[in-house]
Amino acid sequence: MAGHSKFKNIQYRKAAQDKKRSRIFARLAREIMVAAKAGLPDPDANPRLRTAIMTARAHNMPKDNIKRAMQKAAADNVAYQAVRYEGFAPGGVGIIVEALTDNRNRTAAELRAIFTRHDGQLGESGAVRFLFAHKGVVRYAAAAGSEEAIWEAAQEAGAQDVASSPESHDIVCAAELLHEVAAALQARLGDPQAAELAWRPKTAIAVQSEEVAAKLLQLLERLENCEDVQNIYANFDMADSLLQRLSADLSA
Repeated sequence: MAGHSKFKNIQYRKAAQDKKRSRIFARLAREIMVAAKAGLPDPDANPRLRTAIMTARAHNMPKDNIKRAMQKAAADNVAYQAVRYEGFAPGGVGIIVEALTDNRNRTAAELRAIFTRHDGQLGESGAVRFLFAHKGVVRYAAAAGSEEAIWEAAQEAGAQDVASSPESHDIVCAAELLHEVAAALQARLGDPQAAELAWRPKTAIAVQSEEVAAKLLQLLERLENCEDVQNIYANFDMADSLLQRLSADLSA
């Protein structure tokens, strides 16, 4: 599960399996469309669009898909709104869901039903936000360099912290500096796996009960399958063995 590491910076996003690739591409395309509509359709003059395209390339999104998303942004009259939802999962785990939607009422109703069906509760705005810090995160594969080399590059780019694991390096910066830091790192390290604004847990809630863990992962899985959902963040910590076993059960 991407993002799970000893640093407890959980961002629930499973590996890009073939059966989920089209959904991942759809979300990346939607972000490109929104970024293009929010500013100039030129990546060199639109930092958000440049970052969105950078992330799409890192996910091996075909160039034709990226081009179509930008063309659709110019021709499509649909206006997507960025909406954030907050709630609690079984075990008191806090969850932040970010969505891009053309119908807020539809999305809110769908998410509320998912939370309720899996013993969670969708809360008011601000219900769990205080448990997280809003940061810019630029992610590179572990093969991009040693911890020392990544630290040096991060410091020169103006980042605040680096969280390294056997799988990746998460370079953390102030939210307002994301595009600037990502561009500086790209010039030195190449395209990252992701460059995004993210909600990073300040503290993590230990989930040890298999029953609670199963309900939590089922809830996250259903949220993941929601078409309007772009990102999901949760402040839980779970033993790798339990996480992998239950995740395998969900994928079966």
